[in-house]
Amino acid sequence: MPIQTPICDFGQKAHDFKLKSTDGKILSLADVKGEKGTLVMFICNHCPYVKAVTKDIVEDCKKLKDIGINSVAICANDAENYPEDSFDNMIEFSKKNQFGFPYLVDETQEIAKTYDAVCTPDFFGYNKDLELQYRGRVRELKKLIPVRDGDSDLLKAMTQIAETNKGPENQIPSAGCGIKWKTN
Repeated sequence: MPIQTPICDFGQKAHDFKLKSTDGKILSLADVKGEKGTLVMFICNHCPYVKAVTKDIVEDCKKLKDIGINSVAICANDAENYPEDSFDNMIEFSKKNQFGFPYLVDETQEIAKTYDAVCTPDFFGYNKDLELQYRGRVRELKKLIPVRDGDSDLLKAMTQIAETNKGPENQIPSAGCGIKWKTN
């Protein structure tokens, strides 16, 4: 059963990271910082929900980049138990879907644990000062397809952050299946 996962208070500085990207570069949060904001996504390749909404996530990220918000995807990798999340498969997954943003692997899952993220999609939005302003997820139906009534809630929230430096008061709780390391 999905659970809501807590995260640091809004306005708190983002947790930094140094992770390997699918093109072999080592990137930190500063390296992927956007001019007006940054979106961090935790993605698991094996998750059927992620596969169902990948196209919409990519479209939203392209729109956000146009207004100065960069996106980065982090895979909470567990290649031993989930071959789909192996680094080689991540490269194929990102190429196949033509991701226009860094796709990173956290081989130890320490970054995901630091954010208290679980099996995704978990979304963390930061303003230009890398302070947390949004925590939520894409809406979906029981059939694992996104609700598309114009721009997504995620896109609207990040646009608001860019314009006002503060995210929406009402945010969609982020929930994950907790099938990896999260047990409670």
